[in-house]
Amino acid sequence: MTQEAERRAGLDGQALLLAAGLADLAVSTVGSVLGTVRGLLRRSDAAELAADAENELATRGRLALDRYAAAPPAHLEILARRTLARKAAGGV
Repeated sequence: MTQEAERRAGLDGQALLLAAGLADLAVSTVGSVLGTVRGLLRRSDAAELAADAENELATRGRLALDRYAAAPPAHLEILARRTLARKAAGGV
């Protein structure tokens, strides 16, 4: 790996950590806001609505992190698998 590629990987990792931290802060802030709103709204279904909203936001955050945190498959690994598949099929 070249120095530029290592530097880029370090920056990408740092950006991911910052985004995850920001998402965590947003979810915890939303959680406390929802707790306050729950106390203010004394409707019979208000607590249920707030819990559903909190769960949905947490799920969205998890999905967003999973979508952007997953590393793409290694290019050379894909090429090696294709080569092995061709050899197994009798191709050149």
